[in-house]
Amino acid sequence: MTSLSHLTRYLLITALLLPAFAGAQQRHDPLLTQSLQANLPHADGFSDHFETEVWLLDMSQRMRPFIEDPRQRIQLLRMVHKEATRSNLSPELFLALIHTESSFDRFAVSSAGAQGLMQVMPFWKSVIGHPEDNLTDIETNLRYGSAILSHYLQRESGNLTRALARYNGSLGQSWYPERVYENWDRHWRND
Repeated sequence: MTSLSHLTRYLLITALLLPAFAGAQQRHDPLLTQSLQANLPHADGFSDHFETEVWLLDMSQRMRPFIEDPRQRIQLLRMVHKEATRSNLSPELFLALIHTESSFDRFAVSSAGAQGLMQVMPFWKSVIGHPEDNLTDIETNLRYGSAILSHYLQRESGNLTRALARYNGSLGQSWYPERVYENWDRHWRND
């Protein structure tokens, strides 16, 4: 399969996988195709172009109920993959965390005041000395969220359940990590 052009491999992937992900009633999405073609060469954290194509197509279809615009989905997926990879975390875990925290609403604000996709508390801006940062900016929010979760993972010696509970401010309780795991298993895990 190495002799096939990138476009040929993409068309093969689309023909084979799109019906499985999109369902029988959905048709080929030309905006998704255009967005994938424009963004694939820039996807961060991937070592293989074919792997990039498959992952972005798969995750974009899974994200469709939350974000309608395929360009926005691909752009977000690229940023999620970059930040997760930089932090040595699973991109699919990141997606499950965002799903749990904000349902992919970058302007979400919790009753406690947490903001953005990963529901980052504003006090973190002062803690790190950047009070001017905008937590509804996707890249900024993902960077904060990944740093916070990585910090809690280190603090909890790699125990993801405890790190997720700390992330949510519910250490000692299991309801929040269970929600993240449920979203991860049901919607985002690649097994």
